[in-house]
Parts: sequence; C-alpha cells; structure tokens
Amino acid sequence: MNTIVLVEFILYCVFMLGIGYFFSRRDMGHSDFLLGGKKIPGWVLAFSERATGESAWLLLGYTGFVYSTGLSGIWVAIGIALGIVFSWLFLAKRFMQDAEKYQVMTLPGYLAKRFPTHGKIILWIATILIFSFMMFYFGAQIAGAGKTLFTVFGIHTTVGMILSIVIVILLSYAGGFVSVAWTDMIQSLMMLTTLVVLPIVALYHIYTSDLSISHALSTSGSEISSWTGGVTGFALGLLLFNNFAWFFGFLGGQPQLSSRFMALKNKKEANTGSIVAIVWTILAYSGAFLIGITAITLYQDQPFTDVETVLPFMALDLLPPWISGLLLSGILAAIISTADSQLLVMTSSVSEDIVNKALGKTLTEKQLVKISRITIVVAGLVGLMIALTSKSLVYLVVSWAWAGVGCTLSPAIILTFIWKRYSGIGVIATIITGFVSTVIWISTPLENIISSRFTTFFIAALLGIVFSLLFPDKQEKTEEKKGADEIIAS
Repeated sequence: MNTIVLVEFILYCVFMLGIGYFFSRRDMGHSDFLLGGKKIPGWVLAFSERATGESAWLLLGYTGFVYSTGLSGIWVAIGIALGIVFSWLFLAKRFMQDAEKYQVMTLPGYLAKRFPTHGKIILWIATILIFSFMMFYFGAQIAGAGKTLFTVFGIHTTVGMILSIVIVILLSYAGGFVSVAWTDMIQSLMMLTTLVVLPIVALYHIYTSDLSISHALSTSGSEISSWTGGVTGFALGLLLFNNFAWFFGFLGGQPQLSSRFMALKNKKEANTGSIVAIVWTILAYSGAFLIGITAITLYQDQPFTDVETVLPFMALDLLPPWISGLLLSGILAAIISTADSQLLVMTSSVSEDIVNKALGKTLTEKQLVKISRITIVVAGLVGLMIALTSKSLVYLVVSWAWAGVGCTLSPAIILTFIWKRYSGIGVIATIITGFVSTVIWISTPLENIISSRFTTFFIAALLGIVFSLLFPDKQEKTEEKKGADEIIAS
C-alpha cells in the first residue's frame, strides 16, 4: 500500500465531508434539500449533471469495455455524447420552465401534475420503478468503489464498499441537493482531469517505448482492430445499434439528471450549462476511449482478472504516486457524485412523491427533511447489500438500470412534451410496460441479440401511444365533443 496515495485519498474524503458539513449548517426547507431552491449557478449544475451521469461506469466500466472490445467501443461514446447534447440543447429549458410552471421538484411529480386525474397512480408506479432499478444502479457504484480500493490499496472489497457507503450517506444526509451539487462540481473536475491527463501520459509512454497502437490492435484479433467489431451484415447492424442505444436513456427519463435541469434558474444559466456539459462530454469520452485503446497497447500480455480495473492499474503503473493518488481520487469522485445523487432521487420519491403528494400527509418542512434523511440512510444500506451480493460487472448492471429507468421514463417525457393527446392512462401503460419488458428482456437470451435499452424505449412508447388513443383523458373527450358540436352547428 502506497502511503502517499493513501494520504491523498483520506484528505480528499475529509475535504468532501467538510463541504457537506458546511452546507448542513444552513437552514433548509424541503425544496432546498431536494432541488437547491433554484439558487445554484448553471455551470455548477452542468458539472454536477455530468458527474452524476458519468459514474464508475465511465472510468471503470467503459474503459474496461473498450479494452475488451477494441475500436468498436467508440459507438457507445457516440450514442451517449449525442444523447447528452440533445438533452441539454432541447430538453433542459423545457424542464426548467415546466418545473417552475407546475411547481414540481421530481420527475414523477411532474408527470403526476400534468395528468392529475391519474396523478396518485403515476406517483406510486413511477416510484416503484425508480426504486427497483435505481437501487441496482446505486449498488453498482458502491461495487465500483470496492474494486478501486482493492486495486489501489489491496483493501478487501467488502471493507472498501462499507467505507464508500459511509461517505456517500454522510454527504447526502448533511446538505442535501446543494451539498451534492457543489461537491459534484469539484468531483466532475477531478474526473475530467483523470480522463484527460492519463491518456496523454499513456501515449507518451507508448511513443518513448517505441510501441505501435495499430500493431497491438491487429495482433489482438479482427474484432479488436475493427471499428465494426469484425462483423458484417445484420450482425454489424446489431453491434452498432446496441452500442448506440444508450442514446435513448438521455431523452429526459433519468431522474437524477433531469433534476439538474429543473434546478436551473433561467435561460441564460441554461445556455451556460449547455456549453459546459457539451465540452465536458467531448473531452471525457475521448479520454476514456483512448485509455482503453492505449491499455491494449501497453498491457496486451497482462492478465486482468477484472478488466474494469484497467484505469487504476494504468495510473499506478505510469505515474508517480502523488500524481496517481490525485487522479485515482477521480474514480472515487465519480462514484460518490453519482451515488449521492441517486440517493437523493430515491429520497425525493419517498418524501415528496409518496409522503407529501400521494399520501397527502400534512407535515412541516423540518418533518419532510427528516423523512428524507431517514430514507437516505435506509436506501444506502439496502444499496450496500446489493453491492455485496451482486456478481455482475458495473457496465452490465448500469446498462440494465439505464433501460429500466431511463428508457422507460424517456418516452413518457418526450410524449408529454410533444403530443397533446397523450393521456394519464397512456403514462401508466408506458411505465408498467417499460418495467415489465425490461425485466423480461434482460432475463432471457434476447438481451444478447438486441439491447433492452432500445426495446424498452420502443415498446413503452408504442403502448403509451396505443393506450392514449384507446383511453383519452376526459378533458380531451370534452374538447373533441365541443369541436364536433361546433362543426354541426355551422
């Protein structure tokens, strides 16, 4: 265990907890605890949204994925990058405006307010959906923390997971959304530094060692050296589409990301946030892809028992301890920034959507904040249990959660934004169909043929449209009847 790296890790954790403590001293109402009271600058929210969206999945999962698949891994980055650009340019302002218009703080709350006749049912099923899949997403972050601490320090993964969950719970418990957003900003910069600096160092080592990236790729096999994964025809179409399908989860359906859009103050802040988020995405995904490719060149003969430890291994191998300690803190930063945001999403689903809205309990602001904090602790412990018992890779678990939550709620959001005939029954059909289809799809060999990230989106959207046409909202029926009467009268 390197003492310098360990000291830097400890100082980083203390610094993050110090920020959480600073914000915990402020008096906060329920809206401040869950959404920051629309007082946070747009550039901070952009860094927070990116840190939240790109977790251990990017630094551990995606770099390991590129290492094992080669050049064809680029299509995942392209699909995600386009999704991020689309969400910031076309959805962020709409979320900001509608959150203000309907006075909502959560994604389920927004859908319930738009379709009040079926609002309570929407709140319940959306909360069940979010909890069911977000718990596994959250557990994947804690598992990623365990892998990192094991690789760097030789700490048993179980101990590493427990240490990580303590930090995440304390940060979320102390300062709520405001604390999470500002710590996310710092962590987002650390992540970006890691993803930009490490591939540059790796390329320098490849150059000075007289190694060849193209030779390493070609000797690794056609599936590694080909931008199309060494396949043609229908198989090529599936490979490209499955990798690109991450795009569909960015269309408004990730509650931990859409909450950042809801927290924006005005259009000027939204424009600033868009620039920051898009630049961050281009730099971060380019760096992550290069880390995977350069790792193939540097460690072609290195037997990795877990490919998702490629990045921390590379940092320790190529850099002096004090620098690698700073960069490896970026992994922990990614994990914490996503995990604490996911905890707040699950918390808001309980305190705001269920207790305050669905059950209609009359509680004070302090009581609602107390319920939120209790939920944080309970949800955190459940997530830890999932991390301890799950044997799946971070990349795979996040992929399932992305389909179950993002690709289920995304069609509901898009249809709400653009289609006036979308109904409350249609929303319910969308959510239930998305939940069921994801569970069935990932439980069968079908997932290996075409990704549930697409099938969930398509099936949920289709059923939402069909049920909206079959069961339109009463208000729409009244307007149609009124229009028909006017035609007859004329």
